[in-house]
Amino acid sequence: MKKLRLYFLISSIITGKLMSQTTAVENRFTIAILDSFANAFNAHDADKIISYMTDDCIFEASAGPDINGEKFVGKAAVKKAFEDIFKNYPDARWNDPHHFISGDRAVSEWIFSGTKPDGSKIEVNGCDLFTFRNGKIHIKNSYRKNRPPIPKS
Repeated sequence: MKKLRLYFLISSIITGKLMSQTTAVENRFTIAILDSFANAFNAHDADKIISYMTDDCIFEASAGPDINGEKFVGKAAVKKAFEDIFKNYPDARWNDPHHFISGDRAVSEWIFSGTKPDGSKIEVNGCDLFTFRNGKIHIKNSYRKNRPPIPKS
């Protein structure tokens, strides 16, 4: 009986260690995707952005007419949404992203900054809630503070 308990104890320790190592590797992979996603956003590369997303991806923007902002579904619609962001804010940036992972969900905190064509500027804290599927971003749900633009000086 003592040998059996010892076996289960050792098995539990090894299994737990392997599971935590697997989770750590998965988290590093997810963080690498999120960092690359942010870099693609900062490079204004809509093709690269959607390469990290599933074919049936969903982007819920932080603003729009619906309770969940404006919702874009599928790579073509999501790509166009990002291209429109880059038109409206030619210098748009996701600054200082920090990521947190839990299973197939992730959070990125960031500071969005950009200048509109009229010269007014925006700088706000925000976050994205991500849902992953098969190693790609399936849902990007965006939230940000509601701060009025800073008028052109």
